[in-house]
Amino acid sequence: MDKDGRLDLNELETIPTVVPREGDGYQLPRSGSVAQGLGRIGEPGHFLTEDDLRRVNTRKGLIQLLENKAVDIEEVRKTLLYEQELRQLQVELVKLQRWVQSNGERIALLVEGRDAAGKGGTIRRFTEHLNPRAMRVVALPKPSDEERGQWYFQRYIRQLPNKGEIVFFDRSWYNRAVVEPVMGFCSKKEHQRFLQQVPEFEHMLYEDGVTIIKFWFSISKEEQFKRFEARRQNPLKQWKLSPVDEKAQELWDSYTRYKEEMFSKTHTTYSP
Repeated sequence: MDKDGRLDLNELETIPTVVPREGDGYQLPRSGSVAQGLGRIGEPGHFLTEDDLRRVNTRKGLIQLLENKAVDIEEVRKTLLYEQELRQLQVELVKLQRWVQSNGERIALLVEGRDAAGKGGTIRRFTEHLNPRAMRVVALPKPSDEERGQWYFQRYIRQLPNKGEIVFFDRSWYNRAVVEPVMGFCSKKEHQRFLQQVPEFEHMLYEDGVTIIKFWFSISKEEQFKRFEARRQNPLKQWKLSPVDEKAQELWDSYTRYKEEMFSKTHTTYSP
């Protein structure tokens, strides 16, 4: 330890076995010494304070400290603060779910957005601690030949929430607002018919007691490209790449145009 009370990482030899576990997140500093036998973390010349080590209170945060040879303390702090806030919000979601169950509410949560914008990851964080008996995640594949001959909304109606249930739609009927016209999966007439019918459809759901909550996740063109490249390099995420993703960069402006039309023509007071 230097004269300013900071730990020189050259002096660290073993990983501590005592890690505070009072909560999942970032702990406020408290007095007292760090457990004896601290692990070597980082390159020579980098310093890690006692307070920094005390604040490591999640597995993810600890792993990040141990795996990175050059420790970016500010990034570690951001991660731990994020995890603390995430946990608090997840607690509120659990409370919300209990309220939905006890009051027999029906919640349809629609998650839409650019490819690689984080839709699936966000849904996983939303649902991580929810009771699976009272919630569902719906991610429908492309429509079958039979479904193509049905009213467009029909296959989504079968997935609507029951009494006391929250349903997360990982993409929804709004596929026809943006993805389908951009990729040529529907005709102009079908697209315009959708824009005309969707406010009426959602008004029927509203009148029947279904609460619709809509999310649109945005991302820059540059960041999308980086995430696509990361998926190509990661064998655990290559399955996420699809022909639609491959066209997303090329058709960026077209996506933007249809997105803006969707916002302007489907916004209502009862289902904004």
